[in-house]
Amino acid sequence: MNQNAMRGLPAVHRLLSEPAVVAYEGALGRDALKALAQEALERGRAALAAGHSYDASRALLADLEAAAAAQLQPTINATGILVHTNLGRAPLARAALDAAARIGAGYSNLEYDLLDGQRGSRYERVGARLARLFGAEDALVVNNCAAAVLLLLDTFARNRECIVARSELVEIGGGFRIPDVLERSGARLVEIGTTNKARVADVERALSPQTALILRTHRSNFSLEGFVEELDSRALAAAARRSGVMLVEDLGSGATIDMTAFGLPRERTVREALDEGVAVVAVSGDKLFGGPQCGMLLGSALAIGRMRGNQLLRALRVDKTTLAMLDATACLHESDSTRLEIPLYAMLAASLEELQRRGEAAIARVERGRLVETRAAVGGGALPGATLPSLAICIESPDADAFARRLRHGRPPTIARIEDGCVLLDLRSVLAAEDAALADAIAAAL
Repeated sequence: MNQNAMRGLPAVHRLLSEPAVVAYEGALGRDALKALAQEALERGRAALAAGHSYDASRALLADLEAAAAAQLQPTINATGILVHTNLGRAPLARAALDAAARIGAGYSNLEYDLLDGQRGSRYERVGARLARLFGAEDALVVNNCAAAVLLLLDTFARNRECIVARSELVEIGGGFRIPDVLERSGARLVEIGTTNKARVADVERALSPQTALILRTHRSNFSLEGFVEELDSRALAAAARRSGVMLVEDLGSGATIDMTAFGLPRERTVREALDEGVAVVAVSGDKLFGGPQCGMLLGSALAIGRMRGNQLLRALRVDKTTLAMLDATACLHESDSTRLEIPLYAMLAASLEELQRRGEAAIARVERGRLVETRAAVGGGALPGATLPSLAICIESPDADAFARRLRHGRPPTIARIEDGCVLLDLRSVLAAEDAALADAIAAAL
């Protein structure tokens, strides 16, 4: 072992005093920096003992960069996918964030009735607002839409049959599969129709004394085209009424309005489903609703009441800050003007002229790049295959992968996409308040 080389390794306190290392203290904390420095020095001793060269400062900085990148942190979404599951789905409205801060900073009447001085329900306040908004008799909130479907099945179909069209036996992100959720809930799956065609007559033939539910599911991230036939909604609801079987629907996306107003295809709304006779509809709070991650169950007072009494609900319930953010987001949906305060809807409504102005300003600041026409997607399991026109800053680089990597490693990290060897930063998915940070990120990466 080369003792002189060993003596060349810096002490922990010296490493921790280097300005480049100190810069990571805010993100990682002093204890983490110290632990990583000690690990880097241990590797250095092993490397030197084996006769290899070793730069402790460089090794520690590489470790710190990797540790910082692994932290939960804000990113700039320049992918053109507005509800990006990997990037946290829908950004929240300022009103929702303010509500979370107001309720989360202290105590609240979460489960307390101020009039009677008795224990109250955590779901009553937001449930009443959601019911009015969607035109339901009652509403219930759980931690995500998968949980909503699980609670629905566990309440009504345990040890009984649930009819689902083969074309709707979907798998969405994270390995969430409708057949697996049915099995976990204790319900027995009865498949009807074929992959591309399902008819109400198929449902009626599958009915039996053991049938508890007819379940419709949103396809989320794919579409069927060509030689296909969908279940007719009103005819299916009529068949369910005749048989005395509940018709329920996992609508997923949570649309409150007709999305054609934004140049997108029609998306079935919760109100439409309820008006057609669906007993309970399950939707996500963080897709087209533009709120926090949660699952909303909307429907008849009798059905919601039974689910509220299911002991499984306690394992699926949401906390006070989620309820506060959801309630604030629901308030914004009550008028067309306030809905645009929800970032998702502001991005959907942005005109190409507005995107062009923002893009030209960023390019002038960086003195590099050009604007190109592109298509943005809603994403997040809503409106599968649907896109809308957008503009992107195109940066040509000899090594597009390396440039995109430098953007990801920046502060804040910027996530772009690569097409035809060019790095594209789609402006429709970038919040207007992030324009200056986006320009700085491009300049730094260049």
